[in-house]
Amino acid sequence: RILGNTLDSRKKVYIALTRIYGIGISRSKSILKSLNINPDVKVSDLTNENVSNLRDLLENETFQLEGNLKRLLKQNINRLIEIGSYRGKRHLKGLPARGQRTRTNSRTSRKLTIFKSKK
Repeated sequence: RILGNTLDSRKKVYIALTRIYGIGISRSKSILKSLNINPDVKVSDLTNENVSNLRDLLENETFQLEGNLKRLLKQNINRLIEIGSYRGKRHLKGLPARGQRTRTNSRTSRKLTIFKSKK
């Protein structure tokens, strides 16, 4: 377990690390390179020393992961809503915020809006 996530022991390390929110494939490869761990090794083949080094690096690193990253994104959206910006209003209504058309092709966001209005 690393940062509250159980890594699948059958997968390669660089793929298994992507289960952690905020780590993609490129970031996982750079983390493993900094720790001198072969990315193609399976998680079950890692030594305890490798796992502890990986856990220490992820807990003490400067980039945001898991709960901290989710909290940061939520704060940014709430800030946009509070200042009354266009993007904030679109987030509040549950509509696309980046200029996509809404006459057609915004099904997912419009479905989410229906659920928001019922609550």
